Amino acid sequence: MPTKRDYYEILQVSRSASVEEIKSAYRKAAIAHHPDRNPGNAEAEVRFKECAEAYEVLSDPEKRARYDQFGHDGLQGAAVHDYSHMQYTDIFSMFNDIFGGMGGGGGARHEGPSRGFDLETQISLTLKEVQSGAEKEVEFTRHDNCQTCGGSGAKPGTKKKICTTCGGRGQVVQRGFGGIFSMVTDCPKCSGQGATIDKPCTECHGSGRTLLKRKISVKIPAGIHDGQAVRVRGEGEPGDEGGPHGDLHVYVRVAPHSFFQRDKNHLYLDVPISMVQAALGAEIELPTLAGKTTLHIPPGTQPGELLRAKGLGLPDVHGGRAGDIIARIMVEVPRKLGKTQEQLLRQYAQIEDEAVLPARKNFFEKMRDYVVGDHSSTSDAKS
Repeated sequence: MPTKRDYYEILQVSRSASVEEIKSAYRKAAIAHHPDRNPGNAEAEVRFKECAEAYEVLSDPEKRARYDQFGHDGLQGAAVHDYSHMQYTDIFSMFNDIFGGMGGGGGARHEGPSRGFDLETQISLTLKEVQSGAEKEVEFTRHDNCQTCGGSGAKPGTKKKICTTCGGRGQVVQRGFGGIFSMVTDCPKCSGQGATIDKPCTECHGSGRTLLKRKISVKIPAGIHDGQAVRVRGEGEPGDEGGPHGDLHVYVRVAPHSFFQRDKNHLYLDVPISMVQAALGAEIELPTLAGKTTLHIPPGTQPGELLRAKGLGLPDVHGGRAGDIIARIMVEVPRKLGKTQEQLLRQYAQIEDEAVLPARKNFFEKMRDYVVGDHSSTSDAKS
């Protein structure tokens, strides 16, 4: 068995190199030793094939493990290609992902019908429509097959001709990087179509497409979220050579509600109650998207507490459990009190032994007592 160079040395990487580092090193070495860059240089061709063999082994975890443990002897019986008898164009095709689709020969245009492009449009829904689902009319414009020429682009009664430059393939091969790589590009004469038109259609001017206005009805499922889309199959643009239409994606925008805020399938709202209702409990009316319901306020409810009306939120778009209406309790403190109200509250304060302001102190009296009291407390602290 002839002596072989170390694979890590060939690619000039360390034995701990990552797969990406190995791939990058191989690409660099393969370009440097490519026969097109080194015409007539037999040694460069040998080095080029060595690089390919080294990469095949080191990029394969199993082969690399066997090589690391046993060296070249460990690869006996393993499926490693014999690169010494391979053409460099075949080597490039084997590792096409590394060289971005560039190789030693040209490719051919995809032939036959192809699917048309998808289109997008947008609609707006209210939160109530989200809860119930909706059917919306959607208007949009798309390019469609010309009715005059049937989409061929040629004047009725005439036909397209095979392009003499690309032979109908729609693509030509161009050399680049000093002849190292071949690059496949669209044919400049037929623009990648593979055919030319001598007498174009007067309606579409040879494009085969005209603008068509469409108005369709789209069903929007209940529970859909802002930013989600409904796909309408077959309402996109037509494909080439009689290929199927693409799809239309109808994106939903949900308008903000006056007091509900959405969180997934739940609806949050702020509910103001009096301090008496919070303390003693109450039954209050709670608005919903479908009308109203009754919300039970337990005695001793605290400001900011969350109370749920289960199942009255939004339905799940996938058919799961509906969300809840979640009431965020806001306890309102009255700004003005009647005499009876004030008396009752003062009686309550006495029972609770709460410190409250006297009833008839004006602002300046309160300020004087505050300053004097603060000074007294400071003097007491020093003594």
